[in-house]
Amino acid sequence: MIKSYWTVLFLIWAGYSFAQQRPASEKPNVVIILTDDQGYADVGFNGSKDIPTPGIDRIAKNGVVFRAGYVSYAVCGPSRAGLITGRYQDRFGFSRNPLLAPKDSTMGLPLAEETMGDLLQKAGYKTGVLGKWHLGAHPSLTPNKRGFDEFYGFLEGGHRYFPEEWNLEESQVQSQYDGYRTKLTRNDGPVEETEYLTDALSREALDFVKRNQSESFFLYLAYNAPHAPLQATEKYLSRFDHIEDPRRKTYVAMVSAVDDGVGALLDLLKELKLEENTLVFFLSDNGGPTKDNASDNRPLRGFKSDFFEGGVRVPFAVQWKGQIPEGQDFDHPVISLDIFATAAALANAEPKNELDGVNLIPFLTGENQNPPHQALYWRNFDRGRVAIRTADSKMILEKEIGQLFDIQSDLSESKNVISVDLLRKNSLSAKIYQWKMLLMDPVFLGLLEDREYSRLHPDRFTPEIKKND
Repeated sequence: MIKSYWTVLFLIWAGYSFAQQRPASEKPNVVIILTDDQGYADVGFNGSKDIPTPGIDRIAKNGVVFRAGYVSYAVCGPSRAGLITGRYQDRFGFSRNPLLAPKDSTMGLPLAEETMGDLLQKAGYKTGVLGKWHLGAHPSLTPNKRGFDEFYGFLEGGHRYFPEEWNLEESQVQSQYDGYRTKLTRNDGPVEETEYLTDALSREALDFVKRNQSESFFLYLAYNAPHAPLQATEKYLSRFDHIEDPRRKTYVAMVSAVDDGVGALLDLLKELKLEENTLVFFLSDNGGPTKDNASDNRPLRGFKSDFFEGGVRVPFAVQWKGQIPEGQDFDHPVISLDIFATAAALANAEPKNELDGVNLIPFLTGENQNPPHQALYWRNFDRGRVAIRTADSKMILEKEIGQLFDIQSDLSESKNVISVDLLRKNSLSAKIYQWKMLLMDPVFLGLLEDREYSRLHPDRFTPEIKKND
């Protein structure tokens, strides 16, 4: 009891001390580093043995690891929609992976939603997004129209990594997966890139920070690695000749390329004396799809696209040197939606829409000793699947089938107790019912309806004919 008392007292003092070091008028920079399909175990701070990630691990060492860090969906597009709005994406019908449909203004993030770029841009930040967008390809839905001053990357849900394979202009795309071979885009026009994609995005991140170091900035660095296709250069492959499985070797090399970029970015922030004025988040957009990219989610059960822990619990860490304690583990559940709310609070900006995330800083400094959330939720509309996570429980319901786990003692979700714990089941079911009342049906057909969408829109990829003025 005495030890616990002094621990709480120290955390409260630390939170007060950290808060006092920073002038209230300053708005900290915000950097989000998002990887794509990275496994829970595939970072050093989560115990990786075959992927050295010294760059990424510096964020954990310099700050806080979220041991129960979640994303709001188990596949790319909806997860990103939740992250960029701070709201459960099912509130606005973004329940599926959007298709590449450049003529459809409804295929992506609804215009009624405010992005983190919108909010921070209005608060005086310079805003940039690099890499994978996946929130709409119609001109009204692209990053420069959604609160970002700068964009370098691609609009599609995936991309090939070698520049010699980028042989299509956007106007030449004739199928969903042609998008993987398009030239990269800078703002509204194609560019000729010569570097391996991950290296190009890391280069652009350094350039963005250098050019905007004298003002508050928001950088959303959305790597598509290690999402398939598995492609890496010899520079990274040669580091892992001891790995015999060729798929795992390439995957590990892809993560290593990201790690180099993260390390270089952290070096630059330190060199420019921006560490104590920059909040840096690192996370993956969902769990690893082991069969597709040889990722590793152990000790979690499940994979990308399902609601077991391996689908929605991700490597997740944050640093803010001098402002939040270093080298800490935070065990209460948090979610990617919290990043928006945290950025909004630090920028002293009022969001347009009701948020589902919370400002994490008081919880990390010890100022607030309560859990940030009473419950976290997930819904897969097409499968009739919902899930809930509370402090001690995880329940997944799919139509008439239910699974309930004591998540604190059964991290791998191996023992279903739903038939013997009806009281807990009924309590969690009531919470899910109330949450579902807030949600919408999907507002667009998704990736699994690619053929049906093309049938209904035969001119999907037909270029618009520009009329002379």
